[in-house]
Amino acid sequence: MKSKKFSIGSSLLITCSAILFGVSAFFPWWKMGFYAPQYPEGLNIIVYPTKLEGQIDIINGLNHYIGMANFGEKNFPELSYLGYIVIGLVVLTLLTAIIRNKAVLYGLISLITIGGLLGIYDLHHALYKYGTNLDPHAAIKIKPFVPPIIGQNQVANFTTHSLLGLGTYFILAAFVLLLIPLWKERKR
Repeated sequence: MKSKKFSIGSSLLITCSAILFGVSAFFPWWKMGFYAPQYPEGLNIIVYPTKLEGQIDIINGLNHYIGMANFGEKNFPELSYLGYIVIGLVVLTLLTAIIRNKAVLYGLISLITIGGLLGIYDLHHALYKYGTNLDPHAAIKIKPFVPPIIGQNQVANFTTHSLLGLGTYFILAAFVLLLIPLWKERKR
């Protein structure tokens, strides 16, 4: 009869995963850099799970000319509760390491997968909303656009580069650490 419990070694991997989830909250999860001849050093919007940083006021001043809504923490309600979700994820992951039950681990992995997909959808939806709901009375008329989550985009004389932040790489590493026990213990 196969055991539904996983080994202490797997439990330690899951504990490391919980630590990485927690550490991710202190680093940016996503970043968008704006480059133009007048801003060769670039302007940035840096997204943490609980706040926005970067030259947001300058970017908002420039975006006003094309009729784009202002970026700001008040426009992203996710920033008010995402930190609590990270804390909950750390607690659930630690409980999974303590309980050592494969079914619980499958449930945690499923929850993280669904949460990750919802997060990607939410970011895409926000980018879509900002790039397509342009004020028709703006000083500069441009075609609606959707900035990519990862990649490059050209808007007027600005080139934007969107990329994942270090916090997201911690999350991905934590997720991989959760998958290793499933592979390692497949014959147990």
